[in-house]
Amino acid sequence: MKLQLLSLIKRNCRVFFKDKGVFLPSLLSPLILLFLFIAFLGNIYRDSIRSVAAGFELSDGIVESIASGWLVSSLIAVCAVTTAFIANTVMVQDRASGARNDFLVSPVSERVLALSYFIATYLVTAAMCFLALGAGFIYMAAAGWHLSAADFLLTVADTLLLILYGTALSSIVCFFLNSQGGVAAVEATVSAAYGFLCGAYMPLASLTAWLQNALMFLPGTYGTGLLHLHLMGGAIDAMAENNVPPAVMEGMKRGFDCTLEFFGSAVPVWVCYLVLAGAGLLLLAICLCLNFRRGRKE
Repeated sequence: MKLQLLSLIKRNCRVFFKDKGVFLPSLLSPLILLFLFIAFLGNIYRDSIRSVAAGFELSDGIVESIASGWLVSSLIAVCAVTTAFIANTVMVQDRASGARNDFLVSPVSERVLALSYFIATYLVTAAMCFLALGAGFIYMAAAGWHLSAADFLLTVADTLLLILYGTALSSIVCFFLNSQGGVAAVEATVSAAYGFLCGAYMPLASLTAWLQNALMFLPGTYGTGLLHLHLMGGAIDAMAENNVPPAVMEGMKRGFDCTLEFFGSAVPVWVCYLVLAGAGLLLLAICLCLNFRRGRKE
């Protein structure tokens, strides 16, 4: 069983990377998105940072560091989910071409096949996201590095959990799709809407209260908040060098979603991890149950 699983995972990853029409867009999209963020949204976030800290003279290095942390955390929060939908095209293609049925005719169980698709999608998504994260770290280092070793490691952990959530969510959605065109349509819809729903494109604090509370029921919001905290928190704390009071720094953390609030109460960091990890594992269980049920029917 282990040998079958490993062979299928390698095969699924190989099929994805050999398909240049799918691989290249998934590789370039995060880098293009990072460039667009920097080119078109950078000044907006810099002005927002200065307006929140109005009355205090912030150094350009701290402003750049906070803005770059926001841009990179938003990029990874979106890519961890949208890239997973692209990576799941292998599963949908196998279903459309009949390759999945060929596997099931051989001594391969539905459980092994479902796990192979899930793990391959996770690995492919992780490869694309960490490539984007590496580019983001280079940009942050050029803008002004304020990440501690703990923040660096926690950012990696946040990304891995978000990829788990994105992979499980996309696997459930793609379970009901039978064509590559359907995957492309869903991926385009998710790309357009998810960034707004998880607080990646604009801070939740800028939305109305009822919408803020509604979006806090979505697990992806907590993952985005964790990335904001670990990629921006150190730079915001560095504002103390410019004699900015702690109350102003805490207000900035709330304003830029480093500290999330649920119906007016601050959400502890450990709760964010619990919600994100729990949602990912729950969706994974649902995904596997759907595949096992289909296997029994067939």
